[in-house]
Amino acid sequence: MKILVSACLLGLRCRYDGQSKPNAKVLALGEKHQLVPCCPEQLGGLPTPRSPSEWQGKRIVNQAGQDVTAQYLRGGEEAVRLARTLGCELAILKERSPACGSREIYDGSFSGVLFPARAAPPAPCGRRAFRFWGKANWTGSHRIKRGQSLLS
Repeated sequence: MKILVSACLLGLRCRYDGQSKPNAKVLALGEKHQLVPCCPEQLGGLPTPRSPSEWQGKRIVNQAGQDVTAQYLRGGEEAVRLARTLGCELAILKERSPACGSREIYDGSFSGVLFPARAAPPAPCGRRAFRFWGKANWTGSHRIKRGQSLLS
């Protein structure tokens, strides 16, 4: 099965701070599945490193106060296009990211405060297009059924 994965979870240095967040359980999926790395922020045209960004109402704003919503939305659209083009059946994306967070995201104050993602607009590359697990709720024990398409 092909699985779209946030590139930072695979060890690629594409996060806003130029670092990565490799996850051993996600990496282990590569033994049985084809992992497709994807960084929606980069696909949307944002550089690495870049100023941290958070949802503020219906906009995504970076710490310098610039509205970067368009780049995040474009990156989300491209991530969905990539997954569909390559036939990905599942996505595992980085929690807390304004592009990918599905359970919790930062509150927009740049103070580290989190709130439920469902209180914000849909993540650009997530909740509207896929059923997916965020890294925080991926235990490694989820059953993945071959042939079951999880794309909407």
